[in-house]
Amino acid sequence: MNNRSRNSSLIRKKKRRRRVFFFIFLPIFMLTLSGLGYGAYLYTKAADVLGLSKVELSRGDQSAKRFKKVDPKHDNISMLIMGVDDSKTRDQGKATRTDALILATFNKDDKTVKMVSIPRDSYVYIPAEEKRDKITHAHVYGGEEGTIETVEEMFDIPVDYFVKLNFDAFIDVVEALGGIKVDVPVEFTEQNSKDTGDAIHLKKGVQELNGEEALALARTRKIDNDIERGKRQQLVLKAIIDKAISAGSLTKYGDVMEALGDNITTNMEFGELLSLYDYATKGIDIESLTMEGEDAYIDDVYYYQLDEQKLIELSSMFKSHLALSSLSSDRSDGTESEDTESNY
Repeated sequence: MNNRSRNSSLIRKKKRRRRVFFFIFLPIFMLTLSGLGYGAYLYTKAADVLGLSKVELSRGDQSAKRFKKVDPKHDNISMLIMGVDDSKTRDQGKATRTDALILATFNKDDKTVKMVSIPRDSYVYIPAEEKRDKITHAHVYGGEEGTIETVEEMFDIPVDYFVKLNFDAFIDVVEALGGIKVDVPVEFTEQNSKDTGDAIHLKKGVQELNGEEALALARTRKIDNDIERGKRQQLVLKAIIDKAISAGSLTKYGDVMEALGDNITTNMEFGELLSLYDYATKGIDIESLTMEGEDAYIDDVYYYQLDEQKLIELSSMFKSHLALSSLSSDRSDGTESEDTESNY
């Protein structure tokens, strides 16, 4: 094994990092509280979108790491957000990889959220493959459930819910909002969603981006590394959020719902999603974390080698946030903790 090391940043905490999943939906829910015309229409449309996007996992409606099904209104929960590289121009559902993975935990008492972006090339054990590989391949071999099992294995916590979106959803949401304004950090050239090489060229500086350009900024990897790529994804998400919550975008929510409806998959019920509204009404506090590791080459293949000690620390942090036990099969003394939480 030939390792070429480059230290990444330590775990970085950024408070109140709002994410697109909440703020595309939550302004709509606020409107629906009035029960008036357009708000009622959007409420119905959102319910229809979630109804059509709902899928059942073969494991049933609860993680194998739970004793019973959780309720977002009354329990701490976790959610895995998957961005996949399938689109209308690709062979959807067949050998698709996750291009972005975000694990989030929700604490019902203090209404806080902790999130971590998982680099797509992270070298981890994948149950569906029965070997270690890049985490992006978990979806190739096991789909949503294969990815969920892998993340549960990594952090030793249950993954209660997932939301999966593809490139088309990303592009269509930006287009539905009429584009977004972003301060592009670096000049670069990238392929478009149809895999046409060098189709997108962006210069450094503040500019309006359409859907294809926004995707290229969030997606490009060749100019630096996955850590910097994660920062660009957060930059684009913030721009989407800013546009989504602006007063001028209220009339565009119907188009946003259409964009999501064709390109989103989840195991959440609409009522469960609505329960997350409480996190916004209490003043949502989101802490964003970054995984630590280093570049590595194994048999001449590039991987992101995670720092095992930092991974254990993240696992403990998530368990504490979910109020779970510290039980882990990897304890050095070979024993298991007796302290368990009712849903774990």
